[in-house]
Amino acid sequence: MPTATWNRHHILSLADFTTTEYDTVLQTAASFQEVLSRRTKKVPTLQGQVVANLFFEPSTRTRSSFELAAKRLSADTLNFAAATSSMTKGETILDTAKTYLAMGTDIMVVRHREAGVPNAIAAEMDRLGVKVSVLNAGDGQHEHPSQALLDLFTITTLIDPASPRLELLKGKKMAIIGDILHSRVARSNIWSLIASGAEVHLAAPPTLLPKLFAEFISEEVVGRSQEVTERSRSESGVRSNSPTPQLFLHWQLEPALQNADFVMTLRLQKERMTAHLLPSLREYHQLFGITRTKLQLCQPNVKVLHPGPVNRGVEISSELMDDPEFSLIQSQVTSGVAVRMALLYLLGSGKA
Repeated sequence: MPTATWNRHHILSLADFTTTEYDTVLQTAASFQEVLSRRTKKVPTLQGQVVANLFFEPSTRTRSSFELAAKRLSADTLNFAAATSSMTKGETILDTAKTYLAMGTDIMVVRHREAGVPNAIAAEMDRLGVKVSVLNAGDGQHEHPSQALLDLFTITTLIDPASPRLELLKGKKMAIIGDILHSRVARSNIWSLIASGAEVHLAAPPTLLPKLFAEFISEEVVGRSQEVTERSRSESGVRSNSPTPQLFLHWQLEPALQNADFVMTLRLQKERMTAHLLPSLREYHQLFGITRTKLQLCQPNVKVLHPGPVNRGVEISSELMDDPEFSLIQSQVTSGVAVRMALLYLLGSGKA
């Protein structure tokens, strides 16, 4: 395992991640990916610790991935389902968390439809003075750190399988297409890609990428990115001369795809839409759906990602989704286990 010091007690957002922390996660995940290729895929790293998956919102990939990751690390797992819990009888979220704390939980993996719930649970654990770590598995329209980290790992291992690291994406053109307004995945990916020095292009209809949202994200990304870079370099004694992060917004697809190295298409989150934001799914696919024909605008070796679940024939054509020449979608799912093993290991290794 990498020997870099890990001081982060919770993983709630990528907004303040440093280059060192990104690289530590990537290198640790690479080590666990090698473990997962063995005949015996389990290691005793977190033996005796308890990981509670507190999913207040439906999930397939993220929940299963975290559960498998914990079991591969030999941790005991507790799985919470809101529909069959005491919350149906009026129990609060914090009381539910404290119930799992009383059972001896060491790490809480939290997903909720409302932004800020993982932060609230983390704050309560800190107030109680316990050593429980909280990992944000997706909160509302805020962030989804582990998804962005597995996307980062999928891309960097494609470029350099032996040594995935953040700097490999410097200067690469990354296009993020689709429902950016409601996407926590997009927000976390913006933080990680900007930190890497990539050129990030967002493209969506105006209703899913309003101007005010774009200006807010741009200002926040620029300010926080420079702040984190300054902190990273001051810790290493290097003076910062970092350029302004490269973030571009488009209400048409073609400028975002032009010469792109990677294209990430996002699911239309109809369950979060409170108004009629699109004329029709057919029209959306015609204008913003990713197909093999539209990829001709990109670099010849372009790769396509999607965090899932996928609406086939809407965000991406079925033909392209299943094409191993272009699609990294299954690789993302596979990478998810190694990355989440890395995150649980980094949080749990100091609790032994």
